[in-house]
Amino acid sequence: MRIHRFLTAGVLMLVTAFAFAVERPFPQIAKRGIFTMGAFPEIVLNGKARRMSAGGRIFNQDNLIQMPASISASDVVVNYTEDFEGYVDRIWILTPREAAQTPAEQKINPAQPQQATIQMDPAR
Repeated sequence: MRIHRFLTAGVLMLVTAFAFAVERPFPQIAKRGIFTMGAFPEIVLNGKARRMSAGGRIFNQDNLIQMPASISASDVVVNYTEDFEGYVDRIWILTPREAAQTPAEQKINPAQPQQATIQMDPAR
């Protein structure tokens, strides 16, 4: 009976250790930024006023959804995605370990200002 309990405890410790080692998968379209919560749906990303989308979600460091009213920190390192209208639809608050990684290590895009590029057709 003791061996059974010992083996069960060992398996549970291995499963727990594996759960802590799993990295969060971020979509490739995610961008890195500095986030400050305003009066919902207003936010500040990289020093610019932005808006959350209607179904926007904020994930905390444990990958659980966090209510916007409960966020009191400012200048938090995050990864985020935008919807097709340019509203921010998902924000992941990064752990210190994730924040230390470069966007290339997380296989995401670094946040860069949107710049319109005009390409001329040489045939015209």
